[in-house]
Amino acid sequence: MQAIILDTETHTLNGLPIEIAYAPIEIQAGKLSLDKSQIFDQLYQVGQPISFAAMAVHHILESDLIDQPFYNEFQLPPETQYIIGHNVDYDIAAIARCGVETSALKPICTLALARRVWENAEAHNISALIYLISKGSDKAREMLKGAHRADADIILTANILMHIIHQLDIQNIEELYIASEEARVPKSITFGKHKGTAIQDLPADYIQWLLRQEDLDPYLRKALEAKLIK
Repeated sequence: MQAIILDTETHTLNGLPIEIAYAPIEIQAGKLSLDKSQIFDQLYQVGQPISFAAMAVHHILESDLIDQPFYNEFQLPPETQYIIGHNVDYDIAAIARCGVETSALKPICTLALARRVWENAEAHNISALIYLISKGSDKAREMLKGAHRADADIILTANILMHIIHQLDIQNIEELYIASEEARVPKSITFGKHKGTAIQDLPADYIQWLLRQEDLDPYLRKALEAKLIK
């Protein structure tokens, strides 16, 4: 099980996972395969109340967690190398709070890839993308009825990923990882006084100042360093 699509639901924003789901996938000769019978989906106790804001998103109630295992019992399947998710860093951070070692994992972000494939789309969340690729069909509406629960989002992400693979002519999982890494490098700045400015048009002194910030996003750092080399 080298590659999985992973999704988590948490008790608060950036909180502890109360639901974790994943499914193994394969990409061979440009074709994505996912066996629904192998989907893992588990609720977890976290010993803390679920915030109402989080509850409004995933509709998981505290009564659903009674007699469920504690979140720190979660383990990734053996030999996992690639983790695929929509805003994958959120899900990797969530399982890291379970005590899972994540430093060697290769993250693949379908959100970043979708922004690159459908650059002019109005929105890039899962629901909007499902409607986009299905051209607003009844089938899409039916598929989205279970959205924002981890198990349903696995299938929806796989659907989006299938179209990304086709659009980018991806042949295997390592090519997908490389494409994701490239897509995650920003083309413009998204904050501060230069918000919206292309990286290539940023003043040199501002770039130098950003590079001195210890908490700078590593992909933004990569873009800024590439600009200095040119």
